[in-house]
Amino acid sequence: MNGAVAQRLGERLIDEAVLVEQRQPLEARARHGHLEVVAPAGPIVHTQLPRVRKRVAEQGFQTLDGHAAMVRPRAYPVAMEEIGLFALGIVLLPTERVPLHIFEPRYKELIGESLEDGADFGLLYADEDGIREVGTLATVTEVLERFDDGRLNIVVEGGDRFRVAEMTRGRSFMTALVESVEDEPETVEADTAARAAGSFRALATLAEAEAEEVDESSPQLSFELAAQVELAPDAKQRLLELRSEEQRLVLVAQLLDAVRMTLVATRELGERSKRNGSRLGS
Repeated sequence: MNGAVAQRLGERLIDEAVLVEQRQPLEARARHGHLEVVAPAGPIVHTQLPRVRKRVAEQGFQTLDGHAAMVRPRAYPVAMEEIGLFALGIVLLPTERVPLHIFEPRYKELIGESLEDGADFGLLYADEDGIREVGTLATVTEVLERFDDGRLNIVVEGGDRFRVAEMTRGRSFMTALVESVEDEPETVEADTAARAAGSFRALATLAEAEAEEVDESSPQLSFELAAQVELAPDAKQRLLELRSEEQRLVLVAQLLDAVRMTLVATRELGERSKRNGSRLGS
């Protein structure tokens, strides 16, 4: 965890692409006021990926905390696990670490149980289209600060992916029966992994940011790379839902190249503005 994150919780302004290790947390209130998330001021590049839309013909909807839950009623032959849920305006990728501010009573209860029992909870992406059905198990890895009124500043880390099978009732916070999301069997081409890793290294070099060593043989390389760069939530959700590491690596390379190109263009624009300003002032 970056020491700056552990030392303070304050607003950060971003004007170019940075790695996650450099981001500073801030409070971002959900529309419905029942939870807060500490997250970057905004994604660097809103990559033009198709938004995950409601599949009206296939899905039954329940309204939970003001969102339509995208859950398809169906029979599940596999074992289910009931977990508590957060529905936030961010996407947590496997291996990604995110600082959160917990203040609402029911979510203080959920995190309290997670800390006491060592149990995971689920984080789902929610926006004006509703709550997605594929999310990430989150583990509390660090308690940054405890307040006298019970509020918490914590750090969570993304684990396995899950799919909501059925929303459940009976607790103060949202709960659901979930099933694990696994990749389809495949062989990942070494060239594909190398290209994605190369895109990441090129971006880190351009941003003059320190980056961890890349293990191109990692079975979760796509998530490990994407977790270190600020990406738009829709793009991250697309990565989360793909069940092919090969396809994720291709997409990650495209996303990282887009961030790098935007950073180059932003810097060039800044330089031109400086030159024009000097001529006007002379």
